[in-house]
Amino acid sequence: MPIPKRLAVLKTYKLYIGGKFPRTESGRTMIATDAKTGEHLAHYCHASRKDLRDAVRAARSAQSGWAGTTAYLRGQILYRMAEMLENRRETFVAELRQGGGLSESKAIEEVDASIDRLVWFAGWTDKLSQVYGSVNPVSGSYFNFTTPEPTGVVGIFAPDSPALLGLVSTMASTILTGNACVVLASETCSLPAISLAEVLATSDLPGGVVNILTGKRGELAKWLAEHMDVNAVIDASGDAEIARTLQSGSAVNVKRFASHACEKPRDWFGDPGRDPYRILDTVEFKTAWHPIGV
Repeated sequence: MPIPKRLAVLKTYKLYIGGKFPRTESGRTMIATDAKTGEHLAHYCHASRKDLRDAVRAARSAQSGWAGTTAYLRGQILYRMAEMLENRRETFVAELRQGGGLSESKAIEEVDASIDRLVWFAGWTDKLSQVYGSVNPVSGSYFNFTTPEPTGVVGIFAPDSPALLGLVSTMASTILTGNACVVLASETCSLPAISLAEVLATSDLPGGVVNILTGKRGELAKWLAEHMDVNAVIDASGDAEIARTLQSGSAVNVKRFASHACEKPRDWFGDPGRDPYRILDTVEFKTAWHPIGV
């Protein structure tokens, strides 16, 4: 008797909140299709305002503990992310080819660049204070030190292209200092973002430090920008309307707003995408006075 042909079990990609993979509370999903053939690839969650609130709450709960870890440990965890991404390289190449419409060579280039970007920012965790901190000259019998500290919870709007590298670059430059973040992934190529969440979940990163939502930017931008427990917003979407919404909403509690959008998608592969000065958009500088002992 011939063996009947089986139906493939299509994956339903979940949200990533607090180190777990919940479905959206609204029950809504979106369909991911092959960029070239239109073939149905998978379903993924259409995040709601309630999901956003849950993500911010998870980020706030995790932030102080993450900031309290040593810079060395944070660097080791970011490097572990790179190791895990390397191990799942083929999965990400396939998702960028199908969902993003990239050629195999372009998809490989983006995945490799994402791995290298994690290693790059991992190296900055224990060098940030040395490079951007200072011992200030003062006239008196005391020392004066200025050191960078995390600002808190950061909302991030990732670019559509490059979907993976743009998300990795903005996320890594934000969390390396001790911030926690809520990321809204690319609208047009969302699958690599949730696959990246599976990498984060196995990389020793504490749950809640990174929370990843998929859905519509226009629906969530206002609520994220106006959320009173978000300390900063990084916009890398390149969408002028979204930028206006975020800037306007950020004024509600005078949170920081910074644009990390690159002029051309190709710029993410070069210096603009790995610019260490972007790290400073989500840090505060603390100045301390210390008496000189006799």
